[in-house]
Amino acid sequence: MSNNNNKQLGEAPWLHVIICTGLGTGFIPKAPGTAGAFLALLIWIGLYYVLSPIGLMVATILLVVSSLLIGVWTDNVMEKYWGEDPRAVVIDEFFGTWVAALAAVCVDGPAYVSISLATIGFVLFRVIDITKPLGCRWIDRNIHGGWGCMLDDALAGFYAFIVTLIIRYFHLVEYIHGTFNL
Repeated sequence: MSNNNNKQLGEAPWLHVIICTGLGTGFIPKAPGTAGAFLALLIWIGLYYVLSPIGLMVATILLVVSSLLIGVWTDNVMEKYWGEDPRAVVIDEFFGTWVAALAAVCVDGPAYVSISLATIGFVLFRVIDITKPLGCRWIDRNIHGGWGCMLDDALAGFYAFIVTLIIRYFHLVEYIHGTFNL
């Protein structure tokens, strides 16, 4: 296995390795969390193109709930093998990205608006998750196990969701698009 948090990762059940590393994106040497979150964004964009708006809303909610529950479960299992909250575990980044993407569902208008909003949510989530403001750092340091791993990303995703909703409400994506003639 790869080196993680400056220690060798132990052997672990393959199903949990696949899930918790976001299909292996957690093993990317530079910025594994961003790589995992970006794959989650690509999955959401793929769903955008194949589902109806209501189907996308239901799918996004299901992704959020299932990634939270599965993330808590698999993180608890993986801590026995890899220690507490290793870098390779990126299921929490999938979860946070999908929380932020909730702000982009059921948008009337051209595809670029929804996809731009989801991308803005992704970027905001990563910035907030990395800087850990307003309670995110406290959760990260004080809540342990699977819930601790997931809840700081829940809060970061929620903050990104709120800011993305504000951007959506004020039609800033359309304004930027028109201003820069994109």
